[in-house]
Amino acid sequence: MDAMDAKVIRTGRAPIPGGAYSQGLIVGGFLFTAGVGPIDPTTGRVVGNTITEQTRQVLTNLRAILEESGLDFADVVKTTVHLQDIARDFAEFNRTYETFFVPPYPVRTTVGSVLPGILVEIDMIAWAGPKSRVD
Repeated sequence: MDAMDAKVIRTGRAPIPGGAYSQGLIVGGFLFTAGVGPIDPTTGRVVGNTITEQTRQVLTNLRAILEESGLDFADVVKTTVHLQDIARDFAEFNRTYETFFVPPYPVRTTVGSVLPGILVEIDMIAWAGPKSRVD
């Protein structure tokens, strides 16, 4: 991939990357986001102490990246979710997650991960190409 193949997505409404990566890239008709945590983009601090609060903030941050791309959660086709404690937090995470989406839900992989200082991180792939109805 060279620079002409990708459109960089940047918004101040989501946390600024803390390393050498982009918030999002549109390549080949898809938006790929970086993993996003429960960080308030204004203060740079973690929002909330519970999986519910942190999941809401993560998805709010991802919504900002989607909107900057002209997309919304209906365009998301795949998510990867990292939970610090999958056994403890999965059920409540899932209840919060599903309020942001409508069926058919995107495909999803959920794994337990070492996440220092946060409970959840999510990345997404969304369709950013021409809209068409799948029968």
